[in-house]
Amino acid sequence: MDHRPDHRDQIRDFLATRRAKLTPEQVGLPTSGRRRVPGLRREEVAVLAGVSTEWYTRLEKGHISGVSEGVLGAVAQALRLSRDERIYLFDLAHAARPARRAPSRRKDVQVPPRVQWLLDSMTMSAAWLRNGRADIVADNALARALLAPVFDSPATRHGRANIARYVFLDPGSQRFFVDWDEAAGVSAALLRAEAGREPHDRALRDLVGELSTLSPEFRSRWAVHDVRIHHDGDKRLWHPQVGGLELTYQSLDLPMSNRTVYGLTIYTAEPGSTSEERLKLLASLAATQPAPTASRPS
Repeated sequence: MDHRPDHRDQIRDFLATRRAKLTPEQVGLPTSGRRRVPGLRREEVAVLAGVSTEWYTRLEKGHISGVSEGVLGAVAQALRLSRDERIYLFDLAHAARPARRAPSRRKDVQVPPRVQWLLDSMTMSAAWLRNGRADIVADNALARALLAPVFDSPATRHGRANIARYVFLDPGSQRFFVDWDEAAGVSAALLRAEAGREPHDRALRDLVGELSTLSPEFRSRWAVHDVRIHHDGDKRLWHPQVGGLELTYQSLDLPMSNRTVYGLTIYTAEPGSTSEERLKLLASLAATQPAPTASRPS
């Protein structure tokens, strides 16, 4: 069975962009004269990985099916891949295996009541679930208040807010996300990682196609081929009701069933900080608003 041509393109572009980020000095190789292109040469990666130049060249052209995990691990080490990048490379290899198509781990399902109770119990944290396409599939009251610009955005389709669509298609996102460049880079990298995990997800391909057509900013970040899987850190927001917020966030995988995993994202503020006071104000404002009807997975 031959896989989609763009799957080979993903492998080629990923390996080539990782190779371009390294210098001989970084990996302990001698330098020799001027270089026509930045980064390591293919033959240098081959030496570091302990394989022939011909073999590595074939791999970088997208012929990854049947490559052993040991050899992939050697290539990952040679290219100094991060943990997320290594997972992505192995995902690409698994997707390239013929005949055995694994069931989706990101198939949308209804959120069970017990999970919604969990979200609702977090009254001083904004908590929500997202699928791999960055759709918000469940949330609590503070998340709806914190992310009001996202939910109210013209980029929201069919009642389903989507973080990536908001970032790249709503100009207001550049005010809401104070560090917009970082938010845009992370959004594209999360979608890129999902494309490696779920290469047969038509809705994901449609979303990437839409963003690529409508947003030059997305196109440039998609071409960089960065990936993110584990998602945590600090976030600065400018909220129209309470002003500036400096929050910390953590994202975790939350299995819904044997075949479905959603990402749980939790935003909170440092105790005693101005941001905590503003988050409390937002929570009190949210408590006076009627809860909207929850959207259903499509």
